[in-house]
Amino acid sequence: MSTQKYDFRQFQEELAKLERKVEKQQPAKPLGKKAAAAQRLAMAREEFLVLRKRHDLTVGDVVAFFPEEEGIAYLQQLIAAAQAKPRRMRKIAEVPNAG
Repeated sequence: MSTQKYDFRQFQEELAKLERKVEKQQPAKPLGKKAAAAQRLAMAREEFLVLRKRHDLTVGDVVAFFPEEEGIAYLQQLIAAAQAKPRRMRKIAEVPNAG
């Protein structure tokens, strides 16, 4: 982390500024639920990465903002999501009629 002390209030102000920015950006054409959710996730990820890079934050720094139990639960969710494999659809083999 940088030599400056990073203040949680500063972090909250920056998040509020980003939220106001997002609220101002209304799409011209309404998106579907999945597309809107994907867009929000992509924007949130991009904004978070910018904040993380600007303040030289690590995962430990970010998790430290939460109470210990929530931080541990968050890390467990990240680990579970990384290890989870996508479900595959069963392939139904067609059996030709004999006879």
